[in-house]
Amino acid sequence: MSDTDRTASAAVFFDGARLTLARNLAGLRKSQLASLVNKSPTAVSAWETGAKRPTAATVAQLALGLSVNPGFFAARPNDIAKVSALPHFRSLRSTSQLARDQAFAYGQVALDISESIERHVEFPGIDIPSSPVNTDELDNDSPEEAARELRSAWGMDAGSVGHLVRALENHGVLVVFSPEQAASVDAYSFDSRLRPVVVLNPVKRDYYRQRFDVAHELGHLVMHADAEPGGRIVEEQAHRFASELLMPAAEIADELPSAMNRAAWVALGKLKEHWGVSIQALLFRARRLGRLNDVSYRNAMMTLSSRGWRRSEPGLITTIEHPSLLPRSIELLRQEGVVEHDLVEQCRVPTELFRTVTARTPLPSEEALDSQTAQKTSDGRKVVSLLPRLNQASPQARDQ
Repeated sequence: MSDTDRTASAAVFFDGARLTLARNLAGLRKSQLASLVNKSPTAVSAWETGAKRPTAATVAQLALGLSVNPGFFAARPNDIAKVSALPHFRSLRSTSQLARDQAFAYGQVALDISESIERHVEFPGIDIPSSPVNTDELDNDSPEEAARELRSAWGMDAGSVGHLVRALENHGVLVVFSPEQAASVDAYSFDSRLRPVVVLNPVKRDYYRQRFDVAHELGHLVMHADAEPGGRIVEEQAHRFASELLMPAAEIADELPSAMNRAAWVALGKLKEHWGVSIQALLFRARRLGRLNDVSYRNAMMTLSSRGWRRSEPGLITTIEHPSLLPRSIELLRQEGVVEHDLVEQCRVPTELFRTVTARTPLPSEEALDSQTAQKTSDGRKVVSLLPRLNQASPQARDQ
């Protein structure tokens, strides 16, 4: 099929939600996209809502401006935007709306790619227990009960949890790393009618803290299907879920220090390696379970800060947990003669984005924060396009 025919076909089957997705991936506001294609913001809004359909020539302009194949805009069997719930971000104040929209768009594209791959490879069924909690109050042990119920439902043995990312994947959760360009947004998650998604921060290379991040996001998927994301109570509940999942009170309470001295720090170092959590998480757990009073806890946290451990703790394990569902699927398909190019064509996404989503480890970014690839938010922070590399690519490369 020629480029002209592809563009014409994309215009016929144009889906405004796909344009919104591409615009968010690029980190652009409607007014900025309008300037790129020399149209009005009103026209962009009309295309995205479906009130109007762009001409084939405009579709070509949009594809060029956003660095995607025109086929990206064609309707899919599942409208990813409509089947996805709102994502849970750690702090709504520390990231701009533009950055959150971009992060959510990336997660939706990852879901879209996984759906395409699942046509060829059978994925694990979805097995996420639903344990809704009251998000208006904290003074109950519902999060801890939810964590204990999940441990039982998943057949987890007593003691420390093994490879947590693999456990999520084995129970139907899609786990991927975000691009380094979007590293300002911490780990996040969202549910969908296709499968739940957890997106991990690509630059947080701390094994112990990453496991807590994964457990935290799992807590959202288990407890907060209908909750408004970003609230203080919602985040605290996910934190408590993660603590109980990784450090069950019945097993760890007596092992935690009741006073902080040299022996206590040595004990914490051993507990860290046994349970696979950070010392900071252990101290939080000790206070929560009444082993440490508030004064001892604050002093211990001050000691962590003075040693620089609030940012980077010492630990024996230096390799983070990696997802394997998508990477292993790609390997299996390659063995069956299904090459990457064929999968990229089916997904209709840029090759670099496909590789980022399906990578076993975070891929290093070669994109710089320059005036051509970054958009400033209202507070001065920059949002880098996840599709900038193709701006300078040849027409042939853009069609891949």
